[in-house]
Amino acid sequence: MATAAAITIIGLVIGVLLGLLGGGGAILAVPALVYILGLPVTQAIPMSLIVVAAAATTGAYPRLRKKLINWRLAAIFAAAGMPAAALGTIVGRAVPQDMLLAGFAIVMIAAGIRMLRKPDHVGTACTVVDPGTGVAKVNWRRCSSRSIPAGIGVGFVTGMFGVGGGFLVIPALVLLLGITMPVAVGTSLVVIAANSVAGLLGYIGSVSLDLKITALFTAAAIVGSLVAGRFSTKISGQSLQRWFAYLVFLVAFGISAELIVRTILEAT
Repeated sequence: MATAAAITIIGLVIGVLLGLLGGGGAILAVPALVYILGLPVTQAIPMSLIVVAAAATTGAYPRLRKKLINWRLAAIFAAAGMPAAALGTIVGRAVPQDMLLAGFAIVMIAAGIRMLRKPDHVGTACTVVDPGTGVAKVNWRRCSSRSIPAGIGVGFVTGMFGVGGGFLVIPALVLLLGITMPVAVGTSLVVIAANSVAGLLGYIGSVSLDLKITALFTAAAIVGSLVAGRFSTKISGQSLQRWFAYLVFLVAFGISAELIVRTILEAT
């Protein structure tokens, strides 16, 4: 009963954050599954990927209806990221659990820094102005050269650590590619869903998951994402993202401290 309640609360929180921020909330999934439910990392990562894929798909639906998804950029990111996610899964399974958790803590710190450095402007790397009409257009050749490396990096992180990578996708879309924040959030959710599915494929047949816990976790995240999607335009995402970044730093510090203490105890 306690496990069911805990997994429901965790799933709701992750779904809400994913729906509001277009990424970020999923970074808490693996630490929560490992330290609250006591699951090994090899089970926590694929379970996290299932939840991330489901919640991201659900969160993208309201933005699809509002036409807030750049499908061409999403396709470029996904095409580059999905093979990298599969590779990240292979690497993650070969790395010792403590080393993987240490790397995860580093990723969390990077995510928190990105969230605190929320951009207040939109880049123009992919935008050109037609001299004849004065209308801004997208230079897809220049966009592709920037989005493909970014997509590969995001995909690898997703597969290796079981996180969505929205904290990397959104800054890349906004600062590098000149996409407005509302469209970047919707596009990010599509990329997250695709990369999560690709990363999950590497675990099929090699990891046994508790289907009841996984189903409950996923359902709670979907509900949270749906609720957040309805209110995403009425809540200050900037303040929420700042406080969430502080929470991410706190969790990363906790993981690092636990690993250091355990290493010292094992050495004595």
